[in-house]
Amino acid sequence: MDAPTSRPDHAEDEAAVLAEHITIKRDRLLASLTLIAGIGLVFAIPFALRAGAEFFLPVTAALVIAIALVPMLEWFERRGLPSALSALSCVILFLGVMAFALLSIVIPAIDWVALLPERIGRVREALEPILALVKDLERFVDRILNQLPSASTGGARTVQVETPNSMFDLLTSSAPHALIQLFFALLVIYFFLSGWTAMRKQTITSRGSFEGALTTARVIQQVVAATSTYLGTITLINVTLGALVAGILWWMGMDSPLMWGGIVAVLNYIPYLGPIAAALLLALGGLISFSDPWTALLPPLIFVGMHMVEANAITPLVVGKRVRINPLLILLSLSFWAWVWGTTGALLAIPLLIILKTVFAAAGTPDIAGFLFEQGTLTHAGEEEEEHSATAQGA
Repeated sequence: MDAPTSRPDHAEDEAAVLAEHITIKRDRLLASLTLIAGIGLVFAIPFALRAGAEFFLPVTAALVIAIALVPMLEWFERRGLPSALSALSCVILFLGVMAFALLSIVIPAIDWVALLPERIGRVREALEPILALVKDLERFVDRILNQLPSASTGGARTVQVETPNSMFDLLTSSAPHALIQLFFALLVIYFFLSGWTAMRKQTITSRGSFEGALTTARVIQQVVAATSTYLGTITLINVTLGALVAGILWWMGMDSPLMWGGIVAVLNYIPYLGPIAAALLLALGGLISFSDPWTALLPPLIFVGMHMVEANAITPLVVGKRVRINPLLILLSLSFWAWVWGTTGALLAIPLLIILKTVFAAAGTPDIAGFLFEQGTLTHAGEEEEEHSATAQGA
């Protein structure tokens, strides 16, 4: 009597196992399609960003700056100013600082470019010992090569160097476009800040659960805190470094020390490549300003020494406690955004990396290894670190 009863139970168990097996295959198929689409999107986004740089670049830069200005906005709002007036105050202060920085760099730079053809002879005289050494080395290499059998070569090639356009032509051609993009970016900053409080409240309250609202609030707070902390701290460090360099160059008698200090401060935002470019520019400025080659090398050497102290002692001590980023990620982000948007992309590389890292730490990143070898799709490996960092900043 037990056999007929066991057969239906066995059939139901087989049907349940088969249904579960089909469900697992369906879920993995959907996850595979999602992963393939995500990989395709990842490869397509850089080319879209590069092709649409005229739109995406000012919008992205404006959003990063607006996120960094949120603490200032909240400071104004806590003192009773309306959101619109607080946002306008932030934009005016930012525009004033940016105008001062640009005027202190651009106007002296135009004078330096105008004086460069006149002072190229001084640069040649300062480099005469080095050029003589290079010529001796070239003659030595030629003697060695003449002793070796070589195939006949064609006639000498003539290299023609075209003179660049005038600074006036450059400004008249690029200034209108730059002003339009600047005006658009300022509008984005203003409207983002003026609607920040209402937008954040609506985003949190529209979540379907208390846990979702709490997670959203935490992510927003972490993104704002990490971005504003990094940019504020790095700005203070770079301005201090630029002021020290400007003071030393003024004491040495170098022309336009404020311009060189501003160049150092701006280029120091770009990891690795920025200090190298600043040192090369200071070397060129030293060769133009001083006739003695050893004196001309003092500005870049002084900057390199100060940068070594700042990069290896001050910045890790101040920034490392608040924002921890893998150096490999910094290098990859720098290379990617510099390829997409050039110098401006390199300036935005670290803030964008911080924003993406904070969001992914809370939302989860694709666990490709877990998907291939297990059944995972997302990982929250960095969430505890972000929570600990946010707790430390709140304390």
